[in-house]
Amino acid sequence: MNIAYPLTETVEIDGETYRLDLSFDNVLRLIDMLNDKDLNDIIQIETGLYMLIGVDLEYPINKKEEILHHIFRETIGKEVEENIPVDIEGNPMPTKEEEQVYSIKQDASYIYASFYQDYGIDLYECQGKLHWEKFKALLTGLKPDTKFKEVINIRTMELPSGKGSEKQRKQIKELKEYYALKGGD
Repeated sequence: MNIAYPLTETVEIDGETYRLDLSFDNVLRLIDMLNDKDLNDIIQIETGLYMLIGVDLEYPINKKEEILHHIFRETIGKEVEENIPVDIEGNPMPTKEEEQVYSIKQDASYIYASFYQDYGIDLYECQGKLHWEKFKALLTGLKPDTKFKEVINIRTMELPSGKGSEKQRKQIKELKEYYALKGGD
């Protein structure tokens, strides 16, 4: 995100300009669809393009795939270009030393509650309106006392060591287990 320039709202394909739907909810549905192992590549490419630009393009499938990858790389997965690796869901990828600490999908209720608590934003009312880049910036900027940030804090908390800390270790372990991310998405 660069606030010196407007957010990406359009894409030009062979001289034709198309309006992009980069609302956060559309992007999240797109990511879900792209992760759906039951859908073949052709359906994912054609559906993904339609979700983003709202029209069926009359190109061969390899050209459509190239267009979808370009749009994704330049908008949704822009962090990759900025040396911040992200997975297909837009979550920061873990480095060798760190593991994934949140999932937009699994932590949806915490994210919803935290946006409402911190910004007074009802994410359901913002569907179709709140740009993906704004959503990610607001998510990153949540205050530490929000549920989402508390859960991340629990997941990343180190277990205490030393005398008299066994009870505290047990409590933290239980919280870590309760809030642990489940595999698969």
